[in-house]
Amino acid sequence: MRFATWSDNGQSVYGAITEAGGISLNAQAPEWPTLLDAVRAGGLGRLEALADGQSVTHSDVHYDMVLPNAPRILCVGVNFPDRNAEYKDGSDQPKYMSLFPRFASGFTGHDQPLIRPPESPQLDYEGEVAIVIGKGGRRIAQSDAYDHIAALTICNEGTIRDWVRHAKFNVTQGKNWDHSAAMGPWLVPFKDAAQLDDCRIITRVNGEVRQDDVVSRMMHPIRRQIEYISTFMALQPGDIIVTGTPTGSGARLDPPQYLVPGDLVEVEASTIGTLRNTVADEVQ
Repeated sequence: MRFATWSDNGQSVYGAITEAGGISLNAQAPEWPTLLDAVRAGGLGRLEALADGQSVTHSDVHYDMVLPNAPRILCVGVNFPDRNAEYKDGSDQPKYMSLFPRFASGFTGHDQPLIRPPESPQLDYEGEVAIVIGKGGRRIAQSDAYDHIAALTICNEGTIRDWVRHAKFNVTQGKNWDHSAAMGPWLVPFKDAAQLDDCRIITRVNGEVRQDDVVSRMMHPIRRQIEYISTFMALQPGDIIVTGTPTGSGARLDPPQYLVPGDLVEVEASTIGTLRNTVADEVQ
């Protein structure tokens, strides 16, 4: 079963997603005002039971960022073979993973436009799998890491490339423009290691494949990401880790091909679904 957050006449709704539409669960689980609250309470199984056999309440779902009140989002950079070589700076493959924070305000939902700001034409795509922590912990062993995952989702980790280069040691400025990225469409409860180990990521721009790789080829596997991050900070239920993008982003093409208004970007994760977004200029 899949769970999402969406808007209905200005109100935030969460519930289950079926082929016919959404089944609102807010009223049936009033102790969890948001989907994040359900994740933190370990409640996805109960939501599945509540949705079973229920009729669709929303045939037309206007998706929001899947966890719009997520307090902590950590992203892993340069995490697939050949990604380091794309930088053409002569550096060796990094021993440790690159990490940076993003904030929920930088994300929009499925079928919503990625916003290109007037300050830069260099809006770029990055298709990724994201994991949502369901059980907190500190210094989590790799052998136990998957036990701490509640759900999976998809991220298009949109980036303003020239602003990434404004600082010497961080990328925060280029990674947090309002609604420059997307996350969704939904959460898929994590029940089987194959959901990650066998997952393939494909990013298409206007139907053209730009990125295509498998999670199992990550240089810093997801088990290692959980181990490493939980060494320096206690992971908490509801934390999101965006796990890294394959080669092929627009900035690395020759010549670079950045996103422009009217483009359609689709990020497909084989065990989760497809996140789809158009591109629009910011309205000032």
